Amino acid sequence: MPDYKHTRQGYADALIELAAEIPELVVLDADVAKATKTCDFEKQYPERFFNCGTAEQNELSVAAGLALSGMLPFAATFAMFATMRAADQLRNSIAYPNLNVKIGVSHAGITTGGDGASHQACEDLAVTRALPHMTILVPGDYEEARMATHAAARMQGPVYLRTGRDKYPVVPDIHGEFVIGKGKCLREGRDITLISTGIMVSETLAAAELLEKEGVSTRVLHLPTLKPLDETLILEAAKETGKLITVEEHSIIGGLGEAVSSFVAGLCPVPVLRIGVKDRFGQSGTASDLLDYYGLRAINIVEAAHQLLKLKLPPFWFERPS
Repeated sequence: MPDYKHTRQGYADALIELAAEIPELVVLDADVAKATKTCDFEKQYPERFFNCGTAEQNELSVAAGLALSGMLPFAATFAMFATMRAADQLRNSIAYPNLNVKIGVSHAGITTGGDGASHQACEDLAVTRALPHMTILVPGDYEEARMATHAAARMQGPVYLRTGRDKYPVVPDIHGEFVIGKGKCLREGRDITLISTGIMVSETLAAAELLEKEGVSTRVLHLPTLKPLDETLILEAAKETGKLITVEEHSIIGGLGEAVSSFVAGLCPVPVLRIGVKDRFGQSGTASDLLDYYGLRAINIVEAAHQLLKLKLPPFWFERPS
């Protein structure tokens, strides 16, 4: 059985590690420090922690001001509030002036669970992808969240770093060097490519195992950076397998699926099936039950692969390697 850990804890642990190296690093929170795990940072560095209260617009505005003063602010809150309630400040105070602010959100996606639709951010990636200058990181487990936070601190410019509420499987296959803008090929294959981002990597790998048992040679790509996309890795997979499935804990509108689809449509038009939340709001329930209900499991990925593999496609404009 895999180990399970919080991705939000990886973010918080990295902030404590970075504080010892970067004296200008400060952390802001919107009165949810226990939930985002930044309370751990507050205990060790109380003079570098600012609770802005339940006022996310002010939190992001304060973060912008700190960045203009030469500080390195990490602003934490729930994904829903950072992208919906504080959308104006996210756009006009941070992204538009291209400030060095890092927005580290937790409670993203459907696995926010019992908090219900009002807190389940399945649209946040669509919002942030549309913002110029914004880098988007969606780590797949605790360790990758820790590494993504280190990478965010060392780059210049605004970063949106997405973590969740629940405990998720630790996936050793995705560990190692974290390079912003680079994806990871977790297994090679020639018949079909599965592309994951965030916590869906474990279900995607499980689906690949099931498909391999059926004799389907399955490539698996993991994209912990949603923006900028690793276009080279995606284009290679499109040319060599001819069929893509994207898997995300986000709406199929505006997230990974649309990013991949729009990219390959211009250079290598191959069929893309999108696994995600299908234009619906969430609802209350356990994280596990909601993943089942919204079809975000390995078996759903396998079913999509069967559908895609049955398609009778016209000859591709490119020649696939023999």
